[in-house]
Amino acid sequence: MKPGICINKIWFDEDMVELKIDSTDGASLFSNKVYVGHQAIDELISKPNIFKNQIYGGIFDIEFGAFGPEYASGAFHARLHFQDRGKIYVSIHAQSDFGNFGIKKVASEAKLYFVSEPALLDNFIAELSALKVGERNDATLEIA
Repeated sequence: MKPGICINKIWFDEDMVELKIDSTDGASLFSNKVYVGHQAIDELISKPNIFKNQIYGGIFDIEFGAFGPEYASGAFHARLHFQDRGKIYVSIHAQSDFGNFGIKKVASEAKLYFVSEPALLDNFIAELSALKVGERNDATLEIA
């Protein structure tokens, strides 16, 4: 797997989409699953097109699911932030589904950091559009 964020469409119906998200900085890998509505996929395609033109400090958040044991499945949050011209700093916080661990419920979590660039963001946006219309089942934002 290439370092970065890889979003894989696993399953879908009329209301929901199940995504498997693999995040890796090249040394560590975390994989989790989230359930989202089709509208979340539509927003994920449209909002980066605005962000990619905000090269002087723009911020874009990708958020799927919710953190905590009271929510179903896992959670994923990635913040893309232009800090230096031509560099997108990406920070990721991901959480798996909660499960029993002795007398309590726990979930695995990871925080990862890497740098990408606008051309790789353009590739990611194109792959997301193809994912939405069923031409492919994955989209990857690669590390620069």
